[in-house]
Amino acid sequence: MKLTAEANLWYLFQFHSMPKLPQVSGKETVKALQKIGFTLAGQKGSHLKLVGVRDNQKQTLIIPMHKIVKKGTLRNGILKPISLSVAEFIKLL
Repeated sequence: MKLTAEANLWYLFQFHSMPKLPQVSGKETVKALQKIGFTLAGQKGSHLKLVGVRDNQKQTLIIPMHKIVKKGTLRNGILKPISLSVAEFIKLL
């Protein structure tokens, strides 16, 4: 069965699109990152500093210990700097 271009795009979008970024707390985020080797290095107010090695480079992350970490903070401030995909992050939760 040959799919039309429109049907093919619909199929790709439905079944192969990027997973949705979950709403997680700071505590859940820290637990997930500890599973891949990040450790607590300090705290300043409501923010924790985690350090770890990723891709043979030392990485430092600042995690806000809020009830819900904002999506932009999670994507651009936590996952992107350590090259962790949303799908990989979801598996760690």
